[in-house]
Amino acid sequence: MHLDRSAGRTAGRLGAAVTACVALLSAVGCSTDAGTGVRVADDAPRTHDSTAAPAQAHGRTAHARPAPSTPEPTALARATVNMSDGQTVGVGMPISVTFPQPVPLADRKAVEDWLRVGTSSGATGAWSWVKGHNLWDGQRVDFRPSTTYWAPGTEITLRLGSHGVRHFTIGRSLVATVDAETHQMTVVTGGKTQRIPVTTGAPGTDTWNGTMVVMDKQPKVLMDSRTVGLGDEYRGDYYWAVHLTTSGTYVHQNPRADTEAGHRNVTHGCVGLATDGTAKRFYDQVRIGDVVKVVGAKKDRVAVGNGYGDWNLTWKQWLAHSAAGATTTA
Repeated sequence: MHLDRSAGRTAGRLGAAVTACVALLSAVGCSTDAGTGVRVADDAPRTHDSTAAPAQAHGRTAHARPAPSTPEPTALARATVNMSDGQTVGVGMPISVTFPQPVPLADRKAVEDWLRVGTSSGATGAWSWVKGHNLWDGQRVDFRPSTTYWAPGTEITLRLGSHGVRHFTIGRSLVATVDAETHQMTVVTGGKTQRIPVTTGAPGTDTWNGTMVVMDKQPKVLMDSRTVGLGDEYRGDYYWAVHLTTSGTYVHQNPRADTEAGHRNVTHGCVGLATDGTAKRFYDQVRIGDVVKVVGAKKDRVAVGNGYGDWNLTWKQWLAHSAAGATTTA
C-alpha cells in the first residue's frame, strides 16, 4: 500500500502519521485484519478544517507554573504533538505526545511533570501512557480530562518543557452515535439532533465498537481490496472520508448505502453514507477531534491506541497507566 499525502491535506493534520481506510498496518474498518492500501487521490482538492485560535493564551496557566525540580528529560527535545499551534478541535481530542524512542519506566514521571498543561476551565486531568498502533510501549503519552470530553470553549496551553508552547481551543461539541443494529447514526451538535441512515460492517468484517475520535478527513481516497487479500472485490475512489482509526476505519460515501443504509450492514468495516449529499453534509460539519461512537456491532471495542480510543477507559483505568497521577490544570 502507498499513502500519498501530496494533495488533499487538511489544515488540521495531525502530528503523527495517519494511514487510510485500509491501512499499512493491521486493518480494521474498510478491510479485513490484514495489511491494507489506500492513498489520497492526486487530484483531491485542498480543504481547511480548523479555525485558527489566537496565539495569546487567555486564562491558561501552564506558563506560570514553576519548572519541576527534577532534571528535564532529554526525550522532550524530540517530542511530537498531535495538534498544531492555534488549532481548534472537537471535544474528544486528547493531547497526544509521541517520542521517536520508548521512554523508560524510570523517566515517565519526569516526562509527565515537564509536560505542563493549563486550561481556562481548570479541569482535572492526567497523562496516561498509551500503546499506540504500530508504536512501542513508552512512545506515546496522552492527556485527557477526568470528565467525559472537554468542555466546549476550553482554551488549552501545553508547555513541552523548555522546547516550546502549544495553544489549542476546544470548539463546539459534536457527538455522532452509530447504531449498527438499527443502521442509524444520531448526530448531536448545537442543541440539535440529526438521524442519518447508515450501513456498517457486514458479518465477518464488522465495524469496531466503542468511542473513536476524528483523526483527519479527506475529500477523496483510493481504496484497493487487493492489499487485504480480498482479490478484486473493490478498488476505487471513495469520497468524503472521515478518518476514525489508525488501522483504517472511516465514515465515508459508499454507493451501496444508496439502497442499504438504514436496512442492512454491507461494508468491509467502515460506516457508509449515501451519495445523495448525505456523506458530504456530514463531512462538511465534522472537524478533527469530534466524537464518533459505535454501538451494537458484533466486534470488540476499539483499542485505546488505535487512533484516539482514550475515552474507552474509565477514569480509574486511565490513571492506572499514569506515572504522576491526576492534576488540576488551573
